[in-house]
Amino acid sequence: MANKNSFSPILKRTVITMRQRFSLIGDKADDEHIDIGIRSGVELSGTNLWVLMFAIMVASVGLNVNSTAVIIGAMLISPLMGPIMGIGYGVGIYDPALIRKSLRNLGIATLISLLVSTFYFLLTPLSDAHSELLARTTPSIWDVLIAFFGGLAGIIGATRNEKTNIIPGVAIATALMPPLCTAGYGLANANWQFFFGAFYLYSINCVFIAFSAILIIWVLNPRHKKFVDEKTEVRVRRVLSAVVILTLLPSIYLAVKLVRHEVFNSEAKKFLDIEMVYKQTHIAERNINPEKKQIEVTLIGDLISKAKLKEIEARLVTYGLTDTTLLVHQSKDQAIDVTALKSNIVSELYKDNLYALEDRNKTIQKLQGELEKHSANRAEWHNISKELNALYPQIRTVLLSDGALWKVGEDASKDPIIVANIKVTSKLSLSTKYKITEWLKLRVKSDNVILIVD
Repeated sequence: MANKNSFSPILKRTVITMRQRFSLIGDKADDEHIDIGIRSGVELSGTNLWVLMFAIMVASVGLNVNSTAVIIGAMLISPLMGPIMGIGYGVGIYDPALIRKSLRNLGIATLISLLVSTFYFLLTPLSDAHSELLARTTPSIWDVLIAFFGGLAGIIGATRNEKTNIIPGVAIATALMPPLCTAGYGLANANWQFFFGAFYLYSINCVFIAFSAILIIWVLNPRHKKFVDEKTEVRVRRVLSAVVILTLLPSIYLAVKLVRHEVFNSEAKKFLDIEMVYKQTHIAERNINPEKKQIEVTLIGDLISKAKLKEIEARLVTYGLTDTTLLVHQSKDQAIDVTALKSNIVSELYKDNLYALEDRNKTIQKLQGELEKHSANRAEWHNISKELNALYPQIRTVLLSDGALWKVGEDASKDPIIVANIKVTSKLSLSTKYKITEWLKLRVKSDNVILIVD
């Protein structure tokens, strides 16, 4: 009895401590501040409207070029979260006027977003659907969980005294913008599977973010909560439950379908890796279709008999692949000699390397010729310098070099030019300069000679 009495105070203290630690009241903002903040986020005019259109355009470009960073940036600047939070807050405090205003603004934002994204995808020359687009076309129960828990984090962040990075994080996690842009892509390309899949994902995010907000507002029970009769409250809860369930059910079906497809793909790959392995026969191509429950393979190498294929197909059941069809394509004339095939590949690689080696040798020979020519020129220029000094003792230094002549408005001369830069002890007359230039032209066997005298 004494042990029981001593344990009771410890349990009470533990419960009190846990309540204090997990309490949402301690750092909650003032009810008036929460009300003003959420209502202001519902507004969609002026700046918010322009920012929405720009964000949609940025997100559309990001999806079009498959850039995750650009898409994240668009989600951070999007004002779509405000009206959704407004719906949840309005239902939580039973404010019909706020609910209507939030729904109206969310509808306008959705329509504008669809128009802008459709307009972009009608004009863009890039029409391929990349991974970022495809990821928004098949929502499932996991998207519900993301929207629900993200919404919980978002409304808790919106009701705190100190604003943190919660709201931007929620905007990225729940991803409201990309599904709308993907729906616009579906409209622009008349791809209704893309449109309905993406718009359903957008609807999931809206409904479950709002639902999360309702739950937290009911927990916080703000002063602005309007008191309604029990009949009205029951009706509101029934409508809310119906909306949540109707949104949830298709996602559960799609999730089950997705899991079944993944399991089928995994088991089919395991079946092929274990049952279709032979020394002289190889799988050249495989195609696994979970929708049709079909495995199609193309084999090269030794032929596998029909009886053997029947035995292999009978083992599909042991991998959980019941009612699955196995289609096998083989060479009808003769088996492909895998050794010969490998030998041909090696031969082709050798030929390619041989051609590349020949091209490299030609390049080396050309460079060697140019290098030898340059070395010969350097030796000859040394002799020319000595001869110039002998003819004109006033010349002290001679600098000979190759050059390229360029004039304003003209391309550089393609013919090589030899530049002779000489330093003298006494001034040379014009006739002497002319004689030296003409002598150099004869000596180097080129008319393209420029003389510079310092």
